[in-house]
Amino acid sequence: MKKVVAAVISDTHNLLRAELIKLLNGVDLIIHAGDIGDDEIMASLESIAPLHAVRGNTDYSARASTLPLTDIVRVGSAHLYVIHNIAGLDIDPLSAGISAVVYGHSHRACSETKDGVLYFNPGSAGPVRFNLPVTVGFITEENGKLSSRIERVI
Repeated sequence: MKKVVAAVISDTHNLLRAELIKLLNGVDLIIHAGDIGDDEIMASLESIAPLHAVRGNTDYSARASTLPLTDIVRVGSAHLYVIHNIAGLDIDPLSAGISAVVYGHSHRACSETKDGVLYFNPGSAGPVRFNLPVTVGFITEENGKLSSRIERVI
Protein backbone atom coordinates (compact mmCIF):
# COMPACT_ATOMS: atom_id res chain seq x y z
CA MET A 1 0.00 0.00 0.00
CA LYS A 2 1.03 3.56 -0.64
CA LYS A 3 2.20 5.75 2.22
CA VAL A 4 0.13 8.97 2.47
CA VAL A 5 1.61 12.02 4.20
CA ALA A 6 -0.58 14.91 5.33
CA ALA A 7 0.94 18.17 6.51
CA VAL A 8 -1.14 19.61 9.33
CA ILE A 9 -0.98 23.32 10.11
CA SER A 10 -3.00 25.76 12.13
CA ASP A 11 -3.11 29.36 13.24
CA THR A 12 -1.12 30.92 10.39
CA HIS A 13 -2.85 34.26 11.09
CA ASN A 14 -1.84 35.84 7.74
CA LEU A 15 1.77 34.60 7.86
CA LEU A 16 3.08 31.91 5.53
CA ARG A 17 6.78 31.55 6.23
CA ALA A 18 9.27 30.43 3.55
CA GLU A 19 10.63 27.93 6.10
CA LEU A 20 7.17 26.37 6.38
CA ILE A 21 6.74 26.13 2.61
CA LYS A 22 10.03 24.19 2.39
CA LEU A 23 8.76 21.68 4.95
CA LEU A 24 5.55 21.14 2.96
CA ASN A 25 7.28 20.03 -0.25
CA GLY A 26 6.37 16.48 -1.18
CA VAL A 27 3.30 16.04 1.05
CA ASP A 28 0.20 14.44 -0.43
CA LEU A 29 -2.23 16.91 1.14
CA ILE A 30 -2.40 19.80 3.56
CA ILE A 31 -4.87 20.13 6.41
CA HIS A 32 -5.34 23.60 7.93
CA ALA A 33 -7.13 23.60 11.28
CA GLY A 34 -8.26 27.24 11.11
CA ASP A 35 -7.26 30.83 11.84
CA ILE A 36 -5.87 31.01 8.34
CA GLY A 37 -5.88 34.71 7.57
CA ASP A 38 -6.27 36.24 4.15
CA ASP A 39 -7.33 34.27 1.09
CA GLU A 40 -3.82 34.35 -0.41
CA ILE A 41 -2.66 31.95 2.31
CA MET A 42 -5.07 29.30 1.03
CA ALA A 43 -4.12 29.95 -2.59
CA SER A 44 -0.43 29.54 -1.75
CA LEU A 45 -1.05 26.30 0.12
CA GLU A 46 -3.18 24.94 -2.74
CA SER A 47 -0.26 25.49 -5.10
CA ILE A 48 1.73 22.97 -3.01
CA ALA A 49 -0.83 20.18 -2.46
CA PRO A 50 -4.60 19.67 -2.17
CA LEU A 51 -5.88 21.73 0.76
CA HIS A 52 -8.55 20.85 3.32
CA ALA A 53 -9.33 23.67 5.73
CA VAL A 54 -11.82 24.58 8.43
CA ARG A 55 -12.82 28.01 9.68
CA GLY A 56 -11.26 29.33 12.85
CA ASN A 57 -12.52 32.01 15.20
CA THR A 58 -10.55 34.76 13.40
CA ASP A 59 -11.36 33.75 9.82
CA TYR A 60 -13.32 36.64 8.31
CA SER A 61 -11.83 36.91 4.80
CA ALA A 62 -14.13 36.37 1.83
CA ARG A 63 -13.14 32.75 1.27
CA ALA A 64 -12.16 31.66 4.78
CA SER A 65 -15.46 32.86 6.24
CA THR A 66 -17.28 30.33 4.03
CA LEU A 67 -15.24 27.33 5.19
CA PRO A 68 -16.98 24.67 7.28
CA LEU A 69 -16.47 24.61 11.04
CA THR A 70 -15.63 20.91 10.85
CA ASP A 71 -14.58 18.48 8.14
CA ILE A 72 -13.76 14.82 7.76
CA VAL A 73 -10.62 14.29 5.69
CA ARG A 74 -9.46 10.94 4.42
CA VAL A 75 -5.74 10.21 4.71
CA GLY A 76 -5.15 6.83 3.14
CA SER A 77 -7.58 4.51 4.91
CA ALA A 78 -7.93 6.80 7.95
CA HIS A 79 -10.65 9.37 8.59
CA LEU A 80 -9.55 12.56 10.37
CA TYR A 81 -12.06 14.87 12.02
CA VAL A 82 -10.85 18.47 11.69
CA ILE A 83 -12.07 21.26 13.98
CA HIS A 84 -10.46 24.52 15.07
CA ASN A 85 -11.30 24.51 18.77
CA ILE A 86 -11.49 21.08 20.37
CA ALA A 87 -13.83 22.50 23.00
CA GLY A 88 -16.49 22.39 20.26
CA LEU A 89 -16.00 18.67 19.56
CA ASP A 90 -19.55 17.42 19.10
CA ILE A 91 -19.03 13.77 18.16
CA ASP A 92 -17.68 10.65 19.80
CA PRO A 93 -14.71 10.01 17.49
CA LEU A 94 -14.36 6.34 18.40
CA SER A 95 -17.98 5.40 17.71
CA ALA A 96 -17.95 7.56 14.54
CA GLY A 97 -15.03 5.58 13.10
CA ILE A 98 -12.62 8.52 13.33
CA SER A 99 -8.92 7.65 13.52
CA ALA A 100 -7.73 11.12 14.55
CA VAL A 101 -9.08 14.46 15.73
CA VAL A 102 -7.08 17.37 14.30
CA TYR A 103 -7.46 20.76 15.96
CA GLY A 104 -5.72 24.07 16.53
CA HIS A 105 -6.66 27.26 18.43
CA SER A 106 -4.42 26.87 21.49
CA HIS A 107 -1.15 27.32 19.54
CA ARG A 108 0.17 24.48 21.70
CA ALA A 109 1.40 21.39 19.83
CA CYS A 110 0.06 18.07 21.11
CA SER A 111 0.00 14.48 19.89
CA GLU A 112 -1.65 11.95 22.15
CA THR A 113 -3.75 8.84 21.77
CA LYS A 114 -6.85 8.23 23.87
CA ASP A 115 -9.00 5.12 23.46
CA GLY A 116 -7.29 4.38 20.15
CA VAL A 117 -7.97 7.84 18.67
CA LEU A 118 -5.12 10.24 17.89
CA TYR A 119 -5.71 13.80 19.14
CA PHE A 120 -3.38 16.06 17.19
CA ASN A 121 -2.72 19.79 17.41
CA PRO A 122 0.16 20.93 15.17
CA GLY A 123 0.66 24.11 17.19
CA SER A 124 0.91 27.46 15.46
CA ALA A 125 2.65 27.98 12.12
CA GLY A 126 2.09 31.76 12.17
CA PRO A 127 3.35 34.62 14.30
CA VAL A 128 5.09 33.78 17.55
CA ARG A 129 2.58 34.01 20.40
CA PHE A 130 2.51 33.04 24.06
CA ASN A 131 6.27 32.24 23.95
CA LEU A 132 5.47 29.01 22.07
CA PRO A 133 7.55 27.62 19.18
CA VAL A 134 6.39 27.89 15.56
CA THR A 135 5.51 24.33 14.51
CA VAL A 136 3.96 22.17 11.80
CA GLY A 137 2.66 18.64 12.09
CA PHE A 138 2.64 15.59 9.87
CA ILE A 139 0.29 12.62 9.97
CA THR A 140 1.30 9.59 7.94
CA GLU A 141 -0.91 6.65 7.09
CA GLU A 142 0.79 3.47 5.94
CA ASN A 143 -0.64 -0.05 5.90
CA GLY A 144 -3.65 1.07 7.93
CA LYS A 145 -1.59 2.63 10.73
CA LEU A 146 -1.22 6.31 11.61
CA SER A 147 1.93 7.95 12.85
CA SER A 148 2.43 11.60 13.72
CA ARG A 149 5.23 14.03 14.31
CA ILE A 150 5.63 17.71 15.09
CA GLU A 151 8.51 19.77 13.71
CA ARG A 152 9.76 23.23 14.53
CA VAL A 153 9.50 25.65 11.63
CA ILE A 154 11.88 28.22 13.06
